[in-house]
Amino acid sequence: MENRRKFLKTAGLLSAGALIAPGFACKPKTGVATESIASVANKNIGIQIYTLRDQIAVSLEKTMEGVAEIGYKWIEAYGYENRKILGKTPKEFKELLSGLGMTMPSIHSVTEVSSGEGKAAILEAMKVTIEDAHTAGAKYLVYAFLKPEERKNMEDYVRHADLFNGFGELCKDAGIQFAYHNHDFEFIDFDGQMPYDYLLQNTDPDLVKMELDLYWITKGGQNPVDYFKKAPGRFELWHVKDMEDSPEKFFAEVGYGTMDFEPIFAARETAGMKYIFVEQDRSRRDPMESIKMSWEFLNKAEYV
Repeated sequence: MENRRKFLKTAGLLSAGALIAPGFACKPKTGVATESIASVANKNIGIQIYTLRDQIAVSLEKTMEGVAEIGYKWIEAYGYENRKILGKTPKEFKELLSGLGMTMPSIHSVTEVSSGEGKAAILEAMKVTIEDAHTAGAKYLVYAFLKPEERKNMEDYVRHADLFNGFGELCKDAGIQFAYHNHDFEFIDFDGQMPYDYLLQNTDPDLVKMELDLYWITKGGQNPVDYFKKAPGRFELWHVKDMEDSPEKFFAEVGYGTMDFEPIFAARETAGMKYIFVEQDRSRRDPMESIKMSWEFLNKAEYV
């Protein structure tokens, strides 16, 4: 199975060039309490560990120790392949996190079966993924990405809406929740239809929740709060990341870019938000430093 790194390469996210550039001066935006971190009770903030893929390739254990030391409480995993999560069995992965005082409420995955093999084969493959997600302690199984060949037209989204309802049924039977994670391509108009709207309208609200990536929906020209109002309660998971003030609209540490998070968090009840996960697809500095900056901002932000 192609892992998410390959997916994102296919989508052009990991373009050529250095991932880490020289440091640049920056400061967090307003909305942050003035107390020191030591005087602020740690909030429950999660991290999608794809952000740390290069560090994980060297040592999963040491990377997770660093994440726990910063103060993150929740992990969202990637890298499920051959019934293992980043090379560990679901039970081993759960034990690793538990020993560090962290849990994994959510995991990203896709099916290991291509669409050409038919719906029945895809659902059977997903049953195995769901079983392993449950063993690892996940409450959510999130479909991470649609490859370019799987989203060429609206017919592809029609097919996936049907599949997602099927995945949702299987997850419900296993006692977990299915969800879909967006990028910006779902907000491209196809003959007067927007794919993301179609998915919202044609999937069961109870079976299919949405993990809203705040960066990607914004880059797609949409306002997250508008979507919370369109489909109240559907957005139980959020990816929180910021956007540079640059023509490239490069990723930024949370609180150090152009996005105004206060009105988004103010609408959390409308959204139905239960978990937030920091993710920074690429960074101009050491990713561990980036996730620490994001955690500190969110942990001190009065509106979080």
